[in-house]
Amino acid sequence: MDCGDLDFSEDYQSPFDFDTGVNKNYLYLSPSSNASPPGSPTQKPGLLRTDPVPEEGEDAAATLGATETLSEEEQDELRRELAKVEEEIQTLSQVLAAKEKHLAEIKRKLGINSLQELKQNIAKGWQDVTATSAYKKTSETLSQAGQRASAAFSSVGSVITKKLEDVKNSPTFKSFEEKVENLK
Repeated sequence: MDCGDLDFSEDYQSPFDFDTGVNKNYLYLSPSSNASPPGSPTQKPGLLRTDPVPEEGEDAAATLGATETLSEEEQDELRRELAKVEEEIQTLSQVLAAKEKHLAEIKRKLGINSLQELKQNIAKGWQDVTATSAYKKTSETLSQAGQRASAAFSSVGSVITKKLEDVKNSPTFKSFEEKVENLK
């Protein structure tokens, strides 16, 4: 069979429409229109899609065909609203970046660095842990167990001391002690 006789377009259907170019649905990365911080040379507002991507099980064709059922006036209204929302998102992103810069400047003036923040966070976290009822109960239980263990070791020590004294005072030990004295 000659390869020239095969029509590959019948056997395989690509999910991509190469005649119309890149399907912009694959460019959906984030609901935000800003993938980079404000002032970045790579920032180009409006490139990312903000409309929802069909979830698994949804009819993607019906979702994409929804713009066809809208009138031209409704589409224009939605485009204006989309532009307004994208502009608001960009403004909020710029405000957030300015606030973060201001925060960093205040911390720098106060002499707060990352290491100090980490120490403060750890101290605050430990304080929060020690304030929990579970920690308090565990601490009390371990304290009681320590006291009991200490008492047990103390009593074992006194028992051993008493037994050694008994052995030392026994007639067998006394005779052994006398024999060692005689050998000296």
